[in-house]
Amino acid sequence: MAEILSTNHTSFTVSDLDRSLGFFEQVLGFEVTSKAPRAPDVIARVTGVEGAEVMIAYVRGPGHSIELIEFTGPTNRQTMRPRACDLGFCHIAYDVRGLDELIDQAKAFDVVPEGEVITVDQGPNAGARLVYLRDPDGVTFELIEKPL
Repeated sequence: MAEILSTNHTSFTVSDLDRSLGFFEQVLGFEVTSKAPRAPDVIARVTGVEGAEVMIAYVRGPGHSIELIEFTGPTNRQTMRPRACDLGFCHIAYDVRGLDELIDQAKAFDVVPEGEVITVDQGPNAGARLVYLRDPDGVTFELIEKPL
């Protein structure tokens, strides 16, 4: 019987790989585990994007890897910034300690609050403070600080 064994990684396409790596390393404390280009023909075959040229990096944080992809080709790339209510929007959520300090540190990488810091009133995170942070590419991070 077919089955899912584990999560391998989550991927985000970014416009400035070095800026994104800086945020993951310096603010979130992730480790860069690899950074290298990939063969354009292989990327075109797997993505269906003709003329694809990429640099790919992986960062590893607590229990999960993130793949960051910077496309330099094709030239007709588009920028999309869906809002939380728009189809296709996604975010990644982290439990954190020191929420206010993380928000301040993130600003150096142009990762800023999308809305307000709130205290959750229901559900599995009731009592926690949380915020959505968004980077210049629209990648959204939900930071959740649970009460001690």
